[in-house]
Amino acid sequence: MSTSRRKPRQRFADARAVVAALTPSYPVYCVRPGVLQATARRFLSQFPGRVLYAVKCNPHPMVLQALYDAGIRHFDTASLPEIAQVREMFRDAEPYFMHPVKGRAVIKSAHEVYGVRTYVLDHASELAKLQDETDGAEGTTVVVRLETPKGQALYDLSAKFGAPPAEAAALLRRIAGDGLRAGLAFHVGSQCTSPEAYARALELAGRVIAEAGVDIHLLDVGGGFPAGYPGTQAPPLEVFVDEIARGVRAIGLRNDCVLMCEPGRALVADGMSLVVQVQLRKGSQLYVNDGIYGGLSETKAAGIRLPVAAIRLKGAFAPGMASFTVNGPTCDSLDVLPDPFVLPEDIGEGDWIEVGQVGAYSNANATHFNGFHADTFVEVEDAGPGGAVARG
Repeated sequence: MSTSRRKPRQRFADARAVVAALTPSYPVYCVRPGVLQATARRFLSQFPGRVLYAVKCNPHPMVLQALYDAGIRHFDTASLPEIAQVREMFRDAEPYFMHPVKGRAVIKSAHEVYGVRTYVLDHASELAKLQDETDGAEGTTVVVRLETPKGQALYDLSAKFGAPPAEAAALLRRIAGDGLRAGLAFHVGSQCTSPEAYARALELAGRVIAEAGVDIHLLDVGGGFPAGYPGTQAPPLEVFVDEIARGVRAIGLRNDCVLMCEPGRALVADGMSLVVQVQLRKGSQLYVNDGIYGGLSETKAAGIRLPVAAIRLKGAFAPGMASFTVNGPTCDSLDVLPDPFVLPEDIGEGDWIEVGQVGAYSNANATHFNGFHADTFVEVEDAGPGGAVARG
C-alpha cells in the first residue's frame, strides 16, 4: 500500500490543453501516467523475473507513483536520498543498493535506518567495508558487479564499474565462504540496441559462476533496454527477453535463484514530454526557454533525437515545414541543440514546441545553471509526440 498522500491533480487531455490553460512562459513537463503504466505492465508481464526501476533515470514522485500503480515494487537505488524516497513513498516497496562504491556512513544508514538487504560491489575492499558497517552483513545478499565487453550502447557502463571475471569469481567464493548470499550482476550499457550483448554477458556470467563453484541466489542482467527514439533501430522487448531467457537456461541456475533486470530509460522515456516557448526567432534560429543545461541535456551528451510538435493558440500554422537551429536560454554559446527541429516554417516568438520522449534523464540531469530551471509538472492523458498509445 502506498503511503503517499495523493492530492487531486488537474489533468489535461494533451499539451495543447496545458498551453491553453496556463499560457506558460516557462518550460512545463507533461507527465503521462497512462503511458508509464502501460510500459511497466509490459515489462512485468514479459520479463521472467523481478523488475527493478532504476530511480536515477527519473526520480520525480509522479513518475514513481505511476510505476508503483502499475505494479513495480522493486527499485534500483544508488544513493541514500533515493533509498529514502522509495521507503517514504511506498511502504511495501524494496530498494536495492546497486551502486558498487558507497560511503561507510551511507552503508550504515541504509542498513540500520532503511533496512536495505541487497548490495552491489565489485572489489574486495568494498566487501570488507560492507561487513564492517553492517556487523557482518548477516541476512544480506551481496551481488558482484561483473565487467562486460563494450557493446552497441550509448554509454559503456563497464568502463567505470565491474570486476574482471577472475576477480568476480574470487569475490563470489569469498562472499559464500563468509556465509552470505551471493549474487552476480552486469550491465551491457545504456540504450543497448543489440540483444546479443545480453547473450554474451550471460555466457561470461555462466563461466564466472562455474569458476567460482558457488550457488548464487540472485542474477541481475541490469538495464540497457532501448527506448524507441526517432532514427533508432532496435528490436522489440520480446526479442531481448527471449535472448535473456535462453542465456539463463544455458547457465543452469538453481531453482530458487532470483532473476532480475533494472530498466530505466525503456520504462520512462515515452512517459513525459517538455513544452518550451519560442522567445525569439532569428531567421532559421529559434531561442527557447530550455536547453542542454536543462531537460534536453541528452540531445547533446548522447546525440539522442526527439520528436517535436508545434503549438499555436491563435490561428493556424502555414502548411510548409522548415529546419531550425534551436538555442537554449543560457548565455553559454554551447547551449545549442545538435540536431535541428523540423517545424512549421512560420513558427515564431510566442509559439510553443512540445518535445516528446524526454522521460529519461531530463529533469534528473537538469542543472540550475544561469538561474534557469524547469520545475512545473502536469499530468496529461494523450500519448504525446513519438509516444506509444497509453493502454490500461
